[in-house]
Amino acid sequence: MVTVVIADRLGKGQNVAKGVEAAGGKAVVVPGMGADMRLGDVMQQENADLGISFCGSGGAGALTAATKYGYPERHGMRSIDEGVTAIQEGKTVLGFGFMDQEELGKRLVEAYLKKNGQ
Repeated sequence: MVTVVIADRLGKGQNVAKGVEAAGGKAVVVPGMGADMRLGDVMQQENADLGISFCGSGGAGALTAATKYGYPERHGMRSIDEGVTAIQEGKTVLGFGFMDQEELGKRLVEAYLKKNGQ
């Protein structure tokens, strides 16, 4: 099962989590304000396959996770298709502007499963 950590600067992410679960994944939503800055730490704790960070710029949490733990990341994304492409290119930490959408979680898990032959 694909484990996805969702960390939103404003403590949201529940809609993305619904999409992750609809695609057969396990969603872990990091609670509280500034959650994006704890993305890498929670990914380590959960032994997660993917991490999704949301903030205004779409970069802070993803860059922090990459710097601290070496996860391959892409940040500054504003569309679901950008996220799918990043997964196809081997990125495991994805930084978006605020996009708490069920479709995002679903399509990212589907892309991960397809890439990894599951």
